[in-house]
Amino acid sequence: MKIQESGENYLETILILKNRNGFVRSVDIANELNFTKASVSRAMSILRKAELIVMEKNGNIVLTEAGLKKASAVYERHTTLSRFLQLALDVCAETAAQDACRMEHILSEETFDKIKEYVQARQSDCE
Repeated sequence: MKIQESGENYLETILILKNRNGFVRSVDIANELNFTKASVSRAMSILRKAELIVMEKNGNIVLTEAGLKKASAVYERHTTLSRFLQLALDVCAETAAQDACRMEHILSEETFDKIKEYVQARQSDCE
C-alpha cells in the first residue's frame, strides 16, 4: 500500500515523539502537528489498516516493523536534506527544516543518495 505524504508525516511524527517521550498517544500527535483529534484519529485508522501502527489498549501508538522502517526512512531524508541545505546553501536551520519537510517526499532515490553522499563527505571534512 502506497502511503501518501500526510501518512509519511504522521509516521515521522510518531517516531520523533516516541524518541522524545518514550510513548505516543493520539493527543500527542494532535498537539505536535496542531491538528484536530478527529483528523489524527482518521489518519491513525488508515495507518492501522496499512499495518504500519498498532494501537495498544492503553491508547499508546506503536510503530510496527514496517512502520518503523518507513518512519526511519522519512526521518533520515528529512535530517539529511535539512543538513544539505545548511551545508551547501547556507540556509538557516529553521528554513532548512521547513523546506526539507516538503522535499523529503518528492526526491528520487538517486538524487537523495547523491545528496546523502555529499552531506557525509562534508561532515567527514569537518571532523
